Amino acid sequence: MKAQTPHSTDTLTTWLDYWSHVHVTGIDLGLERVIPVAEKLGVMRPNAKVFTVAGTNGKGSTTTTLAAILNAQGYKVGLYQSPHIYRFNERVKLAGIEVDDQSLIDAFVAVDQARRDCGLSLSFFEATTLAAFVIFKRQQCDVWVLEVGLGGRLDVVNVIDPDIAVITNIGLDHTDWLGDTIEKIAFEKAGIIRPNIPVIFAGHQQLPQAIQAKVSETQAQLYVLNRDYFYQPNEDGETWSFASSGTTLKLPNGQLAHENISTAVAAILASGVGISQDSIATGIQQAALQGRFEIRQIQGQTVIFDAGHNAHGVEFLLKQLRNFLKYNKQYTEVVAVFSMLADKDIASVTNLLKTTVKNWFIATLDVPRAAPMQQLQDALQGQQVCEFGSIQQAFETTLKKCNNNQLILVCGSFHTLEAVWEYLDNVNE
Repeated sequence: MKAQTPHSTDTLTTWLDYWSHVHVTGIDLGLERVIPVAEKLGVMRPNAKVFTVAGTNGKGSTTTTLAAILNAQGYKVGLYQSPHIYRFNERVKLAGIEVDDQSLIDAFVAVDQARRDCGLSLSFFEATTLAAFVIFKRQQCDVWVLEVGLGGRLDVVNVIDPDIAVITNIGLDHTDWLGDTIEKIAFEKAGIIRPNIPVIFAGHQQLPQAIQAKVSETQAQLYVLNRDYFYQPNEDGETWSFASSGTTLKLPNGQLAHENISTAVAAILASGVGISQDSIATGIQQAALQGRFEIRQIQGQTVIFDAGHNAHGVEFLLKQLRNFLKYNKQYTEVVAVFSMLADKDIASVTNLLKTTVKNWFIATLDVPRAAPMQQLQDALQGQQVCEFGSIQQAFETTLKKCNNNQLILVCGSFHTLEAVWEYLDNVNE
């Protein structure tokens, strides 16, 4: 059935549903269909400084920190991120604020007209990403901060030439699309590198050959974590130090992890944009991101939301969790509200979490790629597990059953977090 074309007076939900059905597949890597439409829209060469961030984990925290620091300095910043957790509008922010529905709808009208003029079809991700670019152009943003959705080389974000490229790290994720080795995935991420621009690499592993080769080919300037820039928490527990060649900064702790904050600082310093240390400090303190070790008090219980969904992300979560437990000794047990997508490495994630999680409250997610109950059960064999019909039920029961010595961890997928937030919204109405 052919999708009915919406109008500028239709709702955002109608438009998002349209983009979900207008193309044959949800993911369709490659730029040959996107470039003519982007050219038609006039978004290919923005009159702005562009930061593009790729990587397996940490992209959201890094782009959030970049935008917050640049906003603090007074630049007009367009921030594009994906996926969203609860509202689609989360993906597109101007000066730190989510764009309104009508701005998105107006941009969708332009994207749809341009793709029709070109006689081309666009996937959901392609259309919605181009819409973000249209908004940033219309708003005459000084800086565009762009988070790559999948890979780098063939991702729609890569139609824009960045002035600064950031690769947060390389892990085995989306292997069906990007390849099954670190080097193959690194090759895809390295696709965002352009000639003679600064490139920040924040991976913990040895620099992949694919990234070094691309840097050499393009004569880009490479800055590597723990080689060209460093971060170190200070003993006072409230500050940390950033150091690079010729620069040492003492900065306040933020809500996000030092590793990602330091990568953002390195990118800003390498970019040459005018920035003060005060703006860096203010931006760090203001940068916050839903679902990245987010601590909330709910009905008298402490709940931590974390969207880590692969081994690297969960290792990072556990590092923060152990540090939290060290300073909050009243919590003697961790209880997880947990589910994952079927195409993720569930065994690796659960094996890591088993060292810390005492009880598991699990359910199958209400999304097409959800891991079935049997897959979750197999991964959690030998653990204390309670099964539920939905994540909402699992969370509600956890809240009722937990005592003050138990810490609730909601994790495994963005979709797990989304289900709990939806439940909380309904409860609070």
